[in-house]
Amino acid sequence: MAAIEPFSPTSLPSITGEYASAGTDLIKAAAALANSNSTISGHNTPPTPSSEKGSWSDSESLDGASTKSNQNSAESSAAPASSNGEKPKKKKTGLCARPVKSGEFEAERHFYPRVLNANIHPLVSSFFALGNERILARYTHLNPQVNLETLKDLLAYKPKYFQWAGSDLFNVTTANGQRQMIIVETNSCPSGQKSMPLLSELGDEHGGYGLVIDHTFKEMIMKADKSLGDLAVVCDKNMMEASGYAAVMADSTQEKVWLVEYYVDDPDPPVKWVDGVMHVRDENKEWHPIRACFRYVTQKPWGRFPINAKTIVLNSIVSCLAGGRNKMMASRAYDFLNSELEGTGLAVRIPETIRNVSISEIPLWLDSMGGHAVIKVPYSNAGQGVYTITNRDELKNFMEKDHYYDKFIVQSLVGNASWSSITRAGRFYHVGTIPNKKNHTFVSDLRMMVTANESGFKPVACYARRARKPLLRSLYDDPSVTSWEMLGTNLSVKVDDEWTTEAQRLLLMDRKDFNQLGIGIDDLIDAYIQTVLSVIAIDKMCKRLMKDNEKMEQGEGTADPACPWYDEKVFDFELFAALNPDKALLSEIIH
Repeated sequence: MAAIEPFSPTSLPSITGEYASAGTDLIKAAAALANSNSTISGHNTPPTPSSEKGSWSDSESLDGASTKSNQNSAESSAAPASSNGEKPKKKKTGLCARPVKSGEFEAERHFYPRVLNANIHPLVSSFFALGNERILARYTHLNPQVNLETLKDLLAYKPKYFQWAGSDLFNVTTANGQRQMIIVETNSCPSGQKSMPLLSELGDEHGGYGLVIDHTFKEMIMKADKSLGDLAVVCDKNMMEASGYAAVMADSTQEKVWLVEYYVDDPDPPVKWVDGVMHVRDENKEWHPIRACFRYVTQKPWGRFPINAKTIVLNSIVSCLAGGRNKMMASRAYDFLNSELEGTGLAVRIPETIRNVSISEIPLWLDSMGGHAVIKVPYSNAGQGVYTITNRDELKNFMEKDHYYDKFIVQSLVGNASWSSITRAGRFYHVGTIPNKKNHTFVSDLRMMVTANESGFKPVACYARRARKPLLRSLYDDPSVTSWEMLGTNLSVKVDDEWTTEAQRLLLMDRKDFNQLGIGIDDLIDAYIQTVLSVIAIDKMCKRLMKDNEKMEQGEGTADPACPWYDEKVFDFELFAALNPDKALLSEIIH
């Protein structure tokens, strides 16, 4: 077997002009779009500076909560303290897969204690009991401009590559009082199960874990031959939920499930790939083949998982590259779907987004938005690589940082009414929480998790998060408060190279917390519809990026009868490079 090597951008065919050498209308169209920075205007040069002032804030809020990794994990010796006095980082290595057997699920290990003692809010319970037909009837009743048959088909859509996802949404309004949910981002390894109170209708203790495993994962593995190997859950964070999925998988399949931690910088990883098959290492240093894997790997997963594999992976790595862990490609995916849906009354609603921005262009785009914007590293998660800019000091701090990737995205900032970004669609600002006893309103977001199979989509779980500090009417009311403290809602915090959680800012869907959000069942339905649309957009982008294998079509390749899906499609690096021209990212992808 040939060794798997990182893809080299130098191996790409030369791409010039309108990428005419691509040879297909799709690649020509994609290349033309790649020349455009703005998702709306199509200009490929930054705007001239503007003297207008405004502001905008869209905080990234990925992976709402995650726990520290297994305390029994082996860790390498810490390196000597650095000369600048910083504490050296610890790196986990020498790890082993742990077998999980049926009957090991214990709710207190996979839910927050306050969740176990929480009572689901009746309105939230009613939403999850609606079903797609009643959701369809309600949504089209309130939005008569929406084409009913189109939305019906979308809710019944079966994703091929992106079957389990979670979107983060902001509840925003305009100066005229038009409220709506907008997508902040959509994630391919979403957290949320441990933060969701049990629904009485489910009748068991597994909650949403069981819905994802039974509704989606079990259907996926039906085509896999059991003789190919075992089942596994692979993670690099959020052990509370990852172990929950493993325990439920063992209960549901009545098989042994391997639970393994697989970190991005591990020099001696417990996972390897042989001829497209994942193998995991146990405590006796023996390797076990895996026929199907549930992936909760979030940090640059394209460097550890091949795009094509005989082992079935939920979700496929292409879903991360196409938008699930790539905000640049997600923005393009939304544009493509919105073009398809034109005239149906449906669209993915997102902040105005400028793509493929080099660092030297950022101040110009910032000026065009009134001096307020959000800058994002397209491939980061858990709130890392997100910068809310509302003044010169915040911009200066960003510009002085060392950045690994070449390209950024700039988005309009959703802040308060007097300091949100100026966009072509006007200003959006946060609805926020219901004022507390001190009359403080906090920015909050909503995580909506969905799963899909042959029958279409289902909502799985939801929760909300709030920012650390209340929203100011004017940025000058308290200069000591940073924009991120008012706008950043993610709960994951990295301390000494370990992920931990600020759970005090978690808002549950229970009788106590839900009323603080000021949202109703129609807002939940709107969030669900927007999540479904965003997932479909990214799945369709996956299909665009996976082209037919010419060798198979010409009879040069040999299909494996046990894994007929393997090498049936291949990743289109040329198209991907045209849409996402970032050499640093391209060099990371396993080819």
